[in-house]
Amino acid sequence: MMMASTERILKIRTAELGSRLAEAVKNQSGKTATKTVAITGGDLTQETKVLADELDALRRNHLKLQQAIYEAAQVQRRLCAPRELTSGQFEIAGEIFPVRHLSGDFFKVMELGPDLGVMLGDIAGKGLSAGIWQAHLMSLMERSAKSHKSPSDAVAEVNHELCHGNGEAPLTALFYARIDSRTNELVYCNAGLPAPLVLRKSKTLERLENGGPMLGALKDVAFDTGNVILNEGDMLVAFSDGVTECRNAQDEEFEMERLTTAAKNVSGVNASKALFSLLGTVLAFADSCAQGDDLTLLVVRRRDGRKEQSRSSSKDFSTPPQRLASGRRPKHADCGGQFKIAKR
Repeated sequence: MMMASTERILKIRTAELGSRLAEAVKNQSGKTATKTVAITGGDLTQETKVLADELDALRRNHLKLQQAIYEAAQVQRRLCAPRELTSGQFEIAGEIFPVRHLSGDFFKVMELGPDLGVMLGDIAGKGLSAGIWQAHLMSLMERSAKSHKSPSDAVAEVNHELCHGNGEAPLTALFYARIDSRTNELVYCNAGLPAPLVLRKSKTLERLENGGPMLGALKDVAFDTGNVILNEGDMLVAFSDGVTECRNAQDEEFEMERLTTAAKNVSGVNASKALFSLLGTVLAFADSCAQGDDLTLLVVRRRDGRKEQSRSSSKDFSTPPQRLASGRRPKHADCGGQFKIAKR
């Protein structure tokens, strides 16, 4: 919010100065304001030169602000690394598409001894404020995950710190799971996030709903733990509400039904291909309409040991993803933005 307000103020101030500069040139030269005038020291009055200097300074400040935000976004992407990971029998792939440069959504993959920890969160709000809280929440969650074996205990500790800390913390929806690489059991706690999907190799679906309220909503609340076994070929799909609430030109939401259909269509492919197929389906639905909320997807898949050779690797893509370019704009819709998918 702070970032967007600052940019709007700069743009308004720049427009005002541009109008004043054009009016000064018109008054001095007797020519129309729309005619291009070369700005030189000898041709303009002192007032016009001052306006021109101030306008240039504002433009430079605007460029510096954009650069600073871009660099902050890259740091944020690094905090969410790795974006792709294969460890033992499990493949993990995640991606974030922010409404603005900085996102209130986040995900993280952690090594917790022999286990893997995965989390996906959605902080209320957007822009600079949510981006700053993101780093704090990820740090709290990572520390708690290392201190508590139970996901519900780890989530409860983070909620306690948010509710009893200094200042008013934003509401945060969070899904946190711990995967035992020896038993292939996924133990989880879902605190207010849309229930992630487990797509079985047979194409049946289960929803992971056990947990509790959003973090920061209630003090000292109890959280529940759920568990599932990930068999060979099974896949977990976790997502923020920006996915199901994504709208198209007819003002329709993507909704859970379309997501479950898209998930069934990617059964049998690796995590990375599944991720980008799901993203492509969501973005194709939205076409060129602007995002209303940050959009995040995380895919965890247990490999089919009979067909796939297990290996361990990770990739860190710290450059912010671009949005999918659309060659056409829907009719009868006021859609101000476009999506792009970054090339890998």
